[in-house]
Amino acid sequence: MLLAGLGVVAFVIVAVILLYNSLVTGRNLVDEAWSGISVQLKRRHDLIPSLVNTVKGYATHEKSLLEKITALRSQAVNASSSGNVHEVMQAENSLTRALRSLFAVSENYPQLNASTNFMQLQEQLSSLENEIQMARRYYNGAARDQNDRVMTFPGLLIASRFGFKKTEYFELTDEAEREVPEVRF
Repeated sequence: MLLAGLGVVAFVIVAVILLYNSLVTGRNLVDEAWSGISVQLKRRHDLIPSLVNTVKGYATHEKSLLEKITALRSQAVNASSSGNVHEVMQAENSLTRALRSLFAVSENYPQLNASTNFMQLQEQLSSLENEIQMARRYYNGAARDQNDRVMTFPGLLIASRFGFKKTEYFELTDEAEREVPEVRF
């Protein structure tokens, strides 16, 4: 009887250790995924001043838009350093909308669109946006897996005792980004 009781206690201890380790591993994967997003966002933030300076030379009438993009870039850089997913998400979505406006306005300047430098910067930014999207998907997958561990039985018993919480997703908040683009020929 005593041996059976010790076996049950040993089983419970091993189960708790395995669940705890699983939660730690999940948190580390989420942190790694967030690091991937941070790297891509930093690359994006570093590219924006070159883009703004290139546009300045051609689109002198768009000073307020360029100032807005510069200010939003600063907010995004500050939000990225905070590590708060919600703040980063809001700042990056605002910056994306402003950049979209910049590219829309650039269509009014044929010389700008013919500029090799502008075209290269636009291509680099487009490539970065794809990489950010992939990093965001990886992060959200890691967050989903961790949330499953934290919110399902028996993990929720261990998670709540050791301070593991649900991880926030890095989502699009701009409904225009969710729409299917219109294709014209």
